[in-house]
Amino acid sequence: MWKLCTIGEALIDFVPMEAGKRLKDVVCFRRVAGGAPANVAYAYAHLGGRAKLITKLGRDAFGDHIVDTLQKGHVDVSSIVRTSHYDTALAFVSLSADGSRDFQFYRRTSADLQLGYEELDETAKDFDVLHFCSVALQKDPMRECHRKLIEAARRKQKLICFDPNLRFSLWEEEQALKEQVRAFLPYADIVKIADDELSFISGRETIEAALPFFFAFPHCQMVLYTKGGKGAELFTRTRHVKVDGCAVDVLDTTGAGDGFVAAFLYRLGEKTKPLDALDERDLEDALRFANTFAALSARHLGAMDAYPSLAEVEAYSMKRSASNL
Repeated sequence: MWKLCTIGEALIDFVPMEAGKRLKDVVCFRRVAGGAPANVAYAYAHLGGRAKLITKLGRDAFGDHIVDTLQKGHVDVSSIVRTSHYDTALAFVSLSADGSRDFQFYRRTSADLQLGYEELDETAKDFDVLHFCSVALQKDPMRECHRKLIEAARRKQKLICFDPNLRFSLWEEEQALKEQVRAFLPYADIVKIADDELSFISGRETIEAALPFFFAFPHCQMVLYTKGGKGAELFTRTRHVKVDGCAVDVLDTTGAGDGFVAAFLYRLGEKTKPLDALDERDLEDALRFANTFAALSARHLGAMDAYPSLAEVEAYSMKRSASNL
């Protein structure tokens, strides 16, 4: 099984206690630990894998809560740096009736953006797979920390996974976001793209038209294309597999994409094969497992608390297979 490392933001999500309201109209929120890289590490460990998170948190109550939550989820927190000079980031979320989200971030004094590569010891660089997103690529020193860690991992032939996970409201200019995503795409072996991100990142309207864009990067071996309730597709340079969506009652999609990535990497790691040795059955199995994990998580509020266990995913999959006989 691969040892996973994620790098980037960890924050507090304030999730509304009621759906279908604009953020300005929400009265009650529930505090939950979040942030895409933290979610991926938590979900991976929740399934039984070994995962660590590299980030920087404020030495405050919110940072304490995040560390406590990750530790309870069996995530290695030894590479989380704490500071008294900056704050743990916050995000307020509103949910529409269909479970889609709007965000309001409080990150101007965010600690994670201040993490420097020199603050990482050698144990932080011990992993098999490195996963990152775009939120923490806003500025240095965190952006440069990403670059140096990724380049060190590349020299050691570690697997690199990139989920842009676009959050437009965090960037003063959309062009700056696009430039940073495109600057880091060449590092990735696995790229995960949501259907509502495709056009912005690639400049193409369909995944078929966008594939030459992604595979023009020499390290890119696999593109994961997620379509929400419509399922997901996986492309390599020679193969294409797809799975349909799962019919579940969606309450909150927060963290579902992160869960998808974690579950996909977990399933691939179980196979103990290099990417180019995976056959079509291996790929479809991993894609279906990830899609099921993400769908089941969307039935509950929040991200980490909503992630299903390995047993729950397998039971749902068996039930679904039996119903299709």
